[in-house]
Amino acid sequence: MSKQTILGRVTQLAKANINALLDQAEDPQRMLDQLIRDYTNNIAEAEQAVATTIGNLRLMEQDHQEDVDAAAGWGAKALAASRRADELRGAGSAAEADTFDNLAKVALGRQLQSEKEARTAEPTIAAQTEVVAKLKSGLDAMKGKLTELQAKRDELVARAKTAQAQNTMLDAVRSIDVLDPTSELNRFEDKVRREEARALGREELAASSLDAQFEALDDLGRSSEIEARLAALKSGAPPAA
Repeated sequence: MSKQTILGRVTQLAKANINALLDQAEDPQRMLDQLIRDYTNNIAEAEQAVATTIGNLRLMEQDHQEDVDAAAGWGAKALAASRRADELRGAGSAAEADTFDNLAKVALGRQLQSEKEARTAEPTIAAQTEVVAKLKSGLDAMKGKLTELQAKRDELVARAKTAQAQNTMLDAVRSIDVLDPTSELNRFEDKVRREEARALGREELAASSLDAQFEALDDLGRSSEIEARLAALKSGAPPAA
């Protein structure tokens, strides 16, 4: 995966408008689950690619520092050779002085080459440093988006569960309202009232029967008295008081 591809993907995902995506989704929870998987996978891939990019940058920085150090080292050697040449020339050893001057020139050539390599690497290092900074920033933004996605999903799941519980309760209330006029409780109450009415009827019927018996007994008493008085009349005896 190239740096541009990584940077493009990271930037695109980091700028994603989650709310707009949710508004367009037929199943927001499923879409969030998929987005969380996508972000997690892309973050893992991007982290590996960014780590490689950072590693390459650090290698370039090390090479650059080696060139800088080498330039300084060759400069020191050139200075030392030049001073030795001056000492020898002052002592009348022109041939040896020339030898050290030649060594100084070689060292200066190496110094120039190292400085050139260091300068050549600097724009690339600067560009790579900028890319790494953008990648790190994009990764942080992606991780922030992932946290936002997870929070959105948790919120959505909680709201769905609450709505489901409310609908279940409302369905139960509606069921009670629909069944109430002919509910088991009302049927049982009607049955109790019928039993109570039956008991009252039987009680009233029993009372009526008892009254009839007493009335028959009274009639029997009156009939006996009448017979007694009739017998007294026939015998001429005065009726009993």
